[in-house]
Amino acid sequence: MIRRRLWQRFILHLDPILMAELGLLMLISLIVLYSASDGNWGRVGGQLTNMLVAFCVLWLMANMPLHYLMRTALPVYVLGVVLLIAVALFGEISHGARRWLDIGMTTIQPSELLKIAVPLMMAWYFEKHEATLTLKNYFIATLLLLVPVFLIARQPDLGTTMLIAASGFYVLFLAGLSWRVMLALLIAALASAPMLWSVLHDYQRQRIRTLIDPMQDALGHGYHTIQATIAMGSGGIFGKGYLNGTQSHLDFLPERTTDFIFAVYSEEFGLFGNLILLGLYLMVIVRGFVITANASTYFTRLMAGSITLTFFTYTFVNMGMVSGILPVVGVPLPLISYGGTSLVTLMMGFGILMSIHTHQKLVKT
Repeated sequence: MIRRRLWQRFILHLDPILMAELGLLMLISLIVLYSASDGNWGRVGGQLTNMLVAFCVLWLMANMPLHYLMRTALPVYVLGVVLLIAVALFGEISHGARRWLDIGMTTIQPSELLKIAVPLMMAWYFEKHEATLTLKNYFIATLLLLVPVFLIARQPDLGTTMLIAASGFYVLFLAGLSWRVMLALLIAALASAPMLWSVLHDYQRQRIRTLIDPMQDALGHGYHTIQATIAMGSGGIFGKGYLNGTQSHLDFLPERTTDFIFAVYSEEFGLFGNLILLGLYLMVIVRGFVITANASTYFTRLMAGSITLTFFTYTFVNMGMVSGILPVVGVPLPLISYGGTSLVTLMMGFGILMSIHTHQKLVKT
């Protein structure tokens, strides 16, 4: 009886539908990772460890009462911005980018924290001003978004910049920002494109050129895109079979356990396998929208909607990057690619979703 009560308490705030969907995606991750790493059990074991850590984070967030979550919004956001400033001043440089901060025992990438901190802060701000929202409030919320976006873009880290900008935009959209204002912003962004082109780094400009014509530098900047599209196309309808992908096992496909793992999956499981994977992602997104629709407060609706739409953005950007319809920006395939940092961030978001679903009544603070 005691064990049963402990077990019920352990799973009390875990959404079984969402957990099943996430579990299936992570199972696929381990299966594909074994093939992509040429049967490297150490790599698979490392990712399994990452998953266990990420699940612990998910459980903690799912059991966190929402009024505690609201209280953390401002200090977590301020901490994240301070760490980004510290990275700009003292961060370690690797591969031409200054993204990591040495804290003694290990190095951290503070930009990952902002993927949750930015929408959390913006949702908290809108919750505080829900009754009297004006254009001024949207302007302040936009500044809250632009500060970390600017600091991360300077590192430079285009992929993370895009994801954080998207998560903040979704909060603005869900908070009711006027379509006229959004259209005006879009027109302004398009008009400023020539100026933005001039401030891009050389390698960022090259990524855009490569998107238009990857064959212009087939053995250089276009190599990733070309090999990935060859792998995806050669999979056909039903794929070449598990462990039989030639592009990956003959070392033609780069970054095959991380950013380009979708190409490995496509080559071995084909279009049919892709439809199954897309179906699982769609189920996660639909479940996220169901939780968003049933959220009991303004804050929880903004958070749940932003987390769900950002997850969609993760998936779309990676698959678009691998299939050659978007520039290569270094965004991993969510829950599938090898890596601990992005996995923990994603599971933290899903933990918040589960907390929103199970803690229906938000205690005002």
